Amino acid sequence: MEQKKKKNLIGKIIVVVCILAAVAAYFFIPSVNSLMKRITKMFASGDFTVVKDFVASYGGYAAAVSFALMILQSIAAPLPAFLITFANANLFGWWQGAILSWTSAMAGAVVCFYIARILGRDVVEKLTSKAGLKQIDEFFEKHGRLSILIARLLPFISFDIVSYAAGLTSMSFGSFFIATGIGQLPATIVYSYVGGMLTGGAKLFVTGLLILFALSALIVLLRQLYMEKQKKKNED
Repeated sequence: MEQKKKKNLIGKIIVVVCILAAVAAYFFIPSVNSLMKRITKMFASGDFTVVKDFVASYGGYAAAVSFALMILQSIAAPLPAFLITFANANLFGWWQGAILSWTSAMAGAVVCFYIARILGRDVVEKLTSKAGLKQIDEFFEKHGRLSILIARLLPFISFDIVSYAAGLTSMSFGSFFIATGIGQLPATIVYSYVGGMLTGGAKLFVTGLLILFALSALIVLLRQLYMEKQKKKNED
């Protein structure tokens, strides 16, 4: 027990030092501040070609930069991961991009899981949102062990908030890792295959299809929730 407490304390110290170092770098190193603002603006554009050009500008280090970007967007939950997935596929080829996107997304999920497990709920609420976390908590209570796998397959549920929420539960890392790996694979393959073909007008067309798919899935989920609510009322 003492050994476990000691490990947790060391883990907390390491994570806190890393966070403080990142914050200090942002505020006191102009080049880091400028780079972060550029990255935020890049994601806000919603244009995967901007992300692709940014990654490509690093030449031989492009894959490493893409990997780091995926982990960054995982920690800063609102940033859209699919832009990186599209960019990877368009830049490296669809299957090579898929491998890069999947492995980097897994690394990001692991980071989020351990941030939550080590630092606790208060920190996670600051990194995500209290309301969003509460919704995922309810989702976990409802679907139990299958929560991670189901959540990964639904495009309108934030992958990153799910990773944070999982870290706050008693779920083992092994179960989380396997469910995340299986659940993320279909979307990664689809996005990568589509991303490899995206050019000009096709980008708008596919974006429309993705939005339509997300809305369709949302309607199905809401209908299911409504039916279950009605069933509970009838039982009462």
